[in-house]
Amino acid sequence: MASLKEGGKAPAFKGKNQDGKLISLADFKGKNVVLYFYPQDDTPTCTTQACNLRDNYGLLKNHGFEVIGISPDEVAKHKKFENKHDLPFTLIADPELSIIEKYGVWGEKSMYGKKYMGLLRTTFIIDDKGIIKHIISKPKAKSHTEEILALWA
Repeated sequence: MASLKEGGKAPAFKGKNQDGKLISLADFKGKNVVLYFYPQDDTPTCTTQACNLRDNYGLLKNHGFEVIGISPDEVAKHKKFENKHDLPFTLIADPELSIIEKYGVWGEKSMYGKKYMGLLRTTFIIDDKGIIKHIISKPKAKSHTEEILALWA
């Protein structure tokens, strides 16, 4: 599994978005990117996080950010999530975990004393040259935009 660091190059990736279109990190060259990994569409914390980014999308765009969400969910589930919550940004399906593993966000989790493997909620702030400027481990779903902007300032 990858161990990415701030100041390092963001790994290239390709994946299908909620419309079935192939999207790559290279498509966002010259733009700052908020790349956020989340466990599952339409679960309480993931929905809170996505809606925080949606509600502050204009502010993020004003700061020059594009937003990309990635989870192990399928394309069709992303489309339902986008429509249900009126999400204005790209969601990439990664059921094979290829991008997730490249970014090192698949690992051991614990719930109610049981250990299991799953996606570790993480956000990468990538600059317009493809360099990872900040990594937010365990972002706060209700105030995620504020976390991002505080680091970027």
